[in-house]
Amino acid sequence: MPKARSRGPRARARARVTSDDVRRVALALPDTAEKLAWGMPTFRVSGKMFLTVPDDETSIAVRCPKVERDELVLAEPEKFWVAAHEASSAWVRVRLAELDVEELTDILADSWRQAAPPGLLERHPELGVPPLGPR
Repeated sequence: MPKARSRGPRARARARVTSDDVRRVALALPDTAEKLAWGMPTFRVSGKMFLTVPDDETSIAVRCPKVERDELVLAEPEKFWVAAHEASSAWVRVRLAELDVEELTDILADSWRQAAPPGLLERHPELGVPPLGPR
């Protein structure tokens, strides 16, 4: 996950990320498809879920290793939190109003990388994952 960023009031005023931005950024990631599940949009890479947009569309849930997730929640509780039903899984919630498009893009790409199969990661090193070595 991206490091917690400190932003001043001016940046916060510009941070009007919407669920439309989430959909646009997510669907721009390779081999990503949107699928309705549990009554909400979910996004999957090669069939594996990496993003959900809950009903009120003011937040998202993304994959995040538990250790990093706990650090994010402690560092920026106004932005990140863990839903009770996701406490035992490697997911974190993110409030859209606390993001700008650049940070949204970083968060979605990171979650996508955690779900993408190795071959797809190798074909897209521009997404921040170095190609895997010889097998």
